[in-house]
Amino acid sequence: MELTQKQTVQTLSLLLFLAVATQVIYTLLYVAANDIPRQWLWGLEGLIFVLMATFAGAALVQAKQHVLGFSAITACAILNVVQVGIGLTQFGPFGEVAQSVEGTAPAAGAVVALSFFIYNAAKVLLGLAAVVFGLATVAQGGKMLGRITVLVGAIAIVANAIVMMFGRIDVVPSGATGVIATAFLAICLRSTSAED
Repeated sequence: MELTQKQTVQTLSLLLFLAVATQVIYTLLYVAANDIPRQWLWGLEGLIFVLMATFAGAALVQAKQHVLGFSAITACAILNVVQVGIGLTQFGPFGEVAQSVEGTAPAAGAVVALSFFIYNAAKVLLGLAAVVFGLATVAQGGKMLGRITVLVGAIAIVANAIVMMFGRIDVVPSGATGVIATAFLAICLRSTSAED
């Protein structure tokens, strides 16, 4: 099956929108009822990121422009697959051990910290991609959309980089900035004419 660059980019945009939707649903479930199992949602997210890595990689090798943006999305998707995998396979066992074996709580905390470090690194990459495609949108005449995308992308880069450097800081809504940047990135990809 051969897809044009435009079809590949449009599919990538759809996958980014789906990733935003899963993040919003996860947050709503977490706030509304903490006891609702969310493993299925993580599994769905993992599948979305596997497909995103594939389509972003395909767009990257076909691209004549915006290579940095496609590279950032590809790397982000791969990191997110690892992060979701850690959450699905390690959080439960390490949490159980931490509750039953004295002195193992730091190990469980380290697994969670690693997962969030990867999560924030992926959001930095999405912020970078948002800046790249925001600038491309400005160049193509979409000044308002492009400038907003560049701004939210830059904010996501800074917020998530701070959390990577200093650890989880609740006062910095780093994940939210990354989700907003992802939404604007997806819109820019959708509106970008894939002349590559």
